[in-house]
Amino acid sequence: MQTNETLSFVLDKIDDLKARDIQTFNVTESSSITDYMVICSGNSKKHVQSIADHVASEAKQIENPPIGVEGLTEGEWVLVDMGPVVLHVMQEATRDFYQLEKLWQESNSDANT
Repeated sequence: MQTNETLSFVLDKIDDLKARDIQTFNVTESSSITDYMVICSGNSKKHVQSIADHVASEAKQIENPPIGVEGLTEGEWVLVDMGPVVLHVMQEATRDFYQLEKLWQESNSDANT
């Protein structure tokens, strides 16, 4: 799958399970490991796990499995590495604590200066 197809796929699948507060960052200028970061929230441990598992399962069904999935057991913060797109699914308290959006916004503004 091409980068834009992967991004559309991930956004579609997280929408299937009603992920909240979806943020997408183009990090091609500031990251050598991926092109896009997608960050979203789930309402609970189970919701976070379900969103991430849904993306991984659907990707396997179209023969484009994720490179890796981390944090699924804990369900606080699950990372799904789809290659050109890295998905972070987080519980609200975890997301507030780590503030990834702020990190990537600052990183992107530094890359543009």
